[in-house]
Amino acid sequence: MIAHIIATGKVQGVGFRFTVQQKAISLEITGWVKNLPDGTVEIEAEGTKEQLDKFIQTMKKGLNPFIKIKELHVEITDELKGYKNFRVLY
Repeated sequence: MIAHIIATGKVQGVGFRFTVQQKAISLEITGWVKNLPDGTVEIEAEGTKEQLDKFIQTMKKGLNPFIKIKELHVEITDELKGYKNFRVLY
C-alpha cells in the first residue's frame, strides 16, 4: 500500500524530513519525503496497512517539540511502486 501525505503547519526548518525518514526506516517503510515551495511537506510511504497506520499515528502524536503539524492530508491506495529505501528528496 502507498500513503500519499501532505503535512501542513510548522514542518520546514525543524528537522521534520529527517525525523520522518528515521521513523520510516524504523518501521521498515520505503518511499520519500520532500519540502514543497508552499511550506508544506509531501511524503510518499510504502508498506503494509499496519506499518502505514503506525507511521501516521506517530506523526499525529508528535515527532519532536519543534515540529507543529497542523494537519495531515492522507490518501492511501493499494498501489505498489517497489521503493528500495526511504529517502529525503531535495
